[in-house]
Parts: sequence; C-alpha cells; structure tokens
Amino acid sequence: MLTNLFDGFAYGMLLFVLACGLAVTLGLMNLVNLAHGAFAMAGGYVCMILVNRHGVPFFAGLPIAFIVCAALGVVAERLLYTHIYRRSHLDQVLFCIGLIFMVDAVVDYFQGPQQQFINIPDFLKDRFEFLGVSVGAYRLLIIGVCGLIAVSLQLVLTRTRFGSRLRAAVDDRRVARGMGINVDLVFMLTFAVGSGLAGLGGALGAEILGLDPTFPLKYMIYFLIVVTVGGTASITGPFLASLLLGVADVAGKYYIPDFGAFVIYTVMILVLIWRPQGLFGRVATR
Repeated sequence: MLTNLFDGFAYGMLLFVLACGLAVTLGLMNLVNLAHGAFAMAGGYVCMILVNRHGVPFFAGLPIAFIVCAALGVVAERLLYTHIYRRSHLDQVLFCIGLIFMVDAVVDYFQGPQQQFINIPDFLKDRFEFLGVSVGAYRLLIIGVCGLIAVSLQLVLTRTRFGSRLRAAVDDRRVARGMGINVDLVFMLTFAVGSGLAGLGGALGAEILGLDPTFPLKYMIYFLIVVTVGGTASITGPFLASLLLGVADVAGKYYIPDFGAFVIYTVMILVLIWRPQGLFGRVATR
C-alpha cells in the first residue's frame, strides 16, 4: 500500500509540473490555453531526440527542453496568443483546439504515430527499499524536481515584484500601463515560463506516460481537472489537487482496475460538489 502511495505521490507531482503552466495562464492571465499540452509534448520530443538519437545526457536534455519550449512560447505568444487575450473564452478554446490538431498533424508527419519513450540512465531504473516502501529512483527524482519547482513558483508569484506586476496587469491593464508596467513583456515572460515548465514536465513524464501525436488531447482533460479541482486563486490549489488526483488515480487502477479509469473523475465530482470554486478558488461575494 505504501509503495502505491509513493507512486501516486510521484505521479501527482508530475501532473502538477505538467499542469502548472495552465494554472498560471488561466488563473493569472485569464487565458484558457488548452494547447498547453502541445508544449509538454514538444519538450518530451526535444529531450527524446537529443537523448535517444544524439547521445545527449538525460540531465542535459531536461534544461534544453525547458529552454526550447520557453522560446517556442515566446514566439507563439507574440505571433498568436497576444491576439486572443481579450477575446471570449469560447474563442480562446476554439483557437487552441485548432492549434492542437495542427501540431498533432505536424508531429505525426515527422515522428510517426507510434508511442516512444526516453532512454533514461540505468541507475534511474533501479528500485530500493526504504522503511518497507519500494522506492523507484526515477520517481524519487520526479518528486524532488517537481517539489522544487512548486516552491520556487509559489515564491516568485507571491513574494517578488514580478508577481505583483503580473497580478496588476491581469486586474487592469490600462492602470498597470499607467503605472509604468510593461504589460506585454510581463505576459510574454509569464507565458514563456509556463511553456517551459510544460516542456520540462513533458520531458520528465515521457518515460512514464510515453510520447505520441495524441499526447495534448490525451492529457488535456487531466490538466483541466487539476486546475478545476485546485482552483485558480493560487498555485497551492493545483499542487494539492495534483497530489490528491495522482494518488487516487494510481490507487484506483491498482485496487479496482475495472473502475480505476473513473476514480479521478469521481474525485473531481465530489470535490466540486463540496467546493464548486475548487479547493483554493475564490469564493464569490455579493
């Protein structure tokens, strides 16, 4: 049981780093970026190509995946997303869905439809016993990296001047510009970091989740569930929601395999009945 709890915890951490970019863009930028998974897929493929085909060390491939996806995020934000910030959420959703299908077609053409995995170092494939728990080295790495990302992201958004400028830009762009805040630069950097984190999550998760052209559509619902259950008021909500859903998903598939695929949706429904705004969502006031 404790081993399953550990694996679920690691899976939840991975879900968080995959979904935290969407939590930032949706919660702080009010942008429904359903194409967020495309950046995660891009990071996975970048790391996979570098490691599997060009012999780049795995730990060097991870930051490269982050940088490449952050750069792609800058290009996409300046050329595409900047035009839909003030459009309705329906327009944003339709735009992102169309973008996903275009990216899927491109990846399918160049990489093929088959599922692929990253060749991680042999020592990360080991498992060892700790206090009666079978601990996987790779999942332990995921917990460490994702935990560091969660803490760093929360500190940046709540304790730095950049986080204050981002919140001010979201609340009222005209007033923020009048105060000397470069709103376009703040949004571009935020989108770039979110895209880079998605790419890093895709690279870390490729060994567990696998890579194929349907990745953005396959895991889009997971990203949405994390943000919906956690709420968009802070990063804490999506983080705790990721852990809850990760443990529930792994435990459900292990203990009740016939119903396991539905456990995560059951948890979502129960949480939203209890708190419709999410675990840490803003409560509407009259």
